[in-house]
Amino acid sequence: THNLSPRRFYLHPELSKDLVGTHLPGAHSLVAVSVGYFLEDFVDMLCNQKLHQSWELLFHHSVVIVCFGVAVLLHQYVGFALVALLVEINSIFLHLRQILLMANLVHTTCYRLNSVVNLGTYVVFRIATLAWMTRWLFLNRQNVPPATYAVGTVGMAIMTPMNIILFYRLLRSDFFK
Repeated sequence: THNLSPRRFYLHPELSKDLVGTHLPGAHSLVAVSVGYFLEDFVDMLCNQKLHQSWELLFHHSVVIVCFGVAVLLHQYVGFALVALLVEINSIFLHLRQILLMANLVHTTCYRLNSVVNLGTYVVFRIATLAWMTRWLFLNRQNVPPATYAVGTVGMAIMTPMNIILFYRLLRSDFFK
């Protein structure tokens, strides 16, 4: 089976050259399942969390659902959505951080180690990936229809500052108390 990994991009360099029409077998299904996950998580947050606690994640999920939904419906930009899913690798460590906080394990080696790994994966899989995606979108604007380019540009314009703000909060909370 094909999985999402940097090795896939190495073995299939056409993926990084054509993020519009090229994708691996199963990639469309992966993006479609991801839309389902974001929809389910969105509804769960609406039902089980206070709006003032979750509005940023609800907004994030809305942007992802629209952008990934375009890829699924058009059967295009699936490669671009796959690159965007690299961001979710960092989510493992963000979620582990939340679990450790809820378990009141902030002053443990496990929390400190997770904080360092979380920050490292944040830089690599969130900030660098979003920067690469923004660059790709800008360099390929002539090949992207205006409406799709607008959705992508707005999506990147929303996600990038949100992730920079979250990075700052993580730094402040875990390293500069």
